[in-house]
This record gives sequence, structure tokens and C-alpha cells, in this order.
Amino acid sequence: MSTAYEKALTLFDAANGEDPNQEMADGKAWPKELLYSRRMADMIDRFAPDANEVVKLAVRAQHIERWKSPRSDYPMDRNGYLQWRTALYKFHAETAAKLLAEAGYAAEFIEEVKKAVGKRGLKVNANSQLLEDCADLVFIEHYLLGFAERHPEYSEEKWLEIIRKTWRKMSQQARDFALSGKLRLPESLTPLIHKAVTGDAA
Repeated sequence: MSTAYEKALTLFDAANGEDPNQEMADGKAWPKELLYSRRMADMIDRFAPDANEVVKLAVRAQHIERWKSPRSDYPMDRNGYLQWRTALYKFHAETAAKLLAEAGYAAEFIEEVKKAVGKRGLKVNANSQLLEDCADLVFIEHYLLGFAERHPEYSEEKWLEIIRKTWRKMSQQARDFALSGKLRLPESLTPLIHKAVTGDAA
């Protein structure tokens, strides 16, 4: 990878390292979005080790400085959630672009990273889909169990729906990876995951 790549990673880590929100992992407290970016980097190395430089940078910028655009800034309903998500894609893409320019990347390269981070062309743009695959795999491995613990009121049918919705966003390669034993499925949820995806033709 180029000198610009190493500088970009340093800038991304510095930005995410300012997250005031903390999360415990491996026995220590991490800035939440720095930990997330490291988990995304680990996943791309495991799932698609030959991924190009665009994707390797995009996965590290997937949630960059997310705390600066809180959910509470938007109406607490479905439309407000969708507005927030759309604004986040733009915010992350533009934040990544600014730091990539600082690292020395050319405008054409930066635009490709912005497309991936902004989730443009899912199922069509290979870089966007690969980032989506990594995000879904990281969610299943690291965050699904915590999400379940925060919502004990959800019925089994609701959980099957959530898992299937995630599954539908993934490429076939990511689905195969998830069930290959290479992804660390949360033990208590593994039967539910298998039930959700068995026979899912979507």
C-alpha cells in the first residue's frame, strides 16, 4: 500500500479516536468508533484479503465521527430514522473525502471511496457491496447479541425478520462466509440465525 494509504489510516484512527463514547473489548476501554473501524478492518482481511485500496479505506471510514451526527437530531419515527441514515452516508463520505485529500489522494480515487462509504450502487458497485458485506458480518459477529440483550421484548418472529433483513443485504459470498465456520456467530443466537436463513431464497 502507498504512503498516502498509511497517512489516511492514521488520520482516520485519529478522528475515530476522539469518540467520547467508550466500549469494552479485550479487557480495555476503546473509543466506540475506533473499535468499530478496527473490527471492520479485521473483517475485510478475513473475508476479502485481496480487496483493493478503495475498499480497505472505505471500511475504516464506514462510521467515521458518527457521534457528531446523533440519532436524536432527527424525529424519533421511521421517517426520522431514514433521514438520519441518509444524512449519515453523506456525512461519512464527505468526512472521509476531506481526510483522504489531506493524505494526498487524487480526486478520482477519493470519489470511488465516497461511493463505497455512501453506499451508492449496492448490488451493482462491487466496492459498495463489499463494504456492505463487511458491515453485516461485523454486525452479526460483534453487535447482534448486544442488540438482542437491549430488546428482550422482541418476539422470535421479530428476530427472524431482523436477521433475514440483514441476510438479504449480503452477497452470496458473504452468506457462505457467515455459515462456513469462519465467522464467530454468537453462541446463544446461532440456532435462531440458522433458522432464519435456512431456505431463504432472497
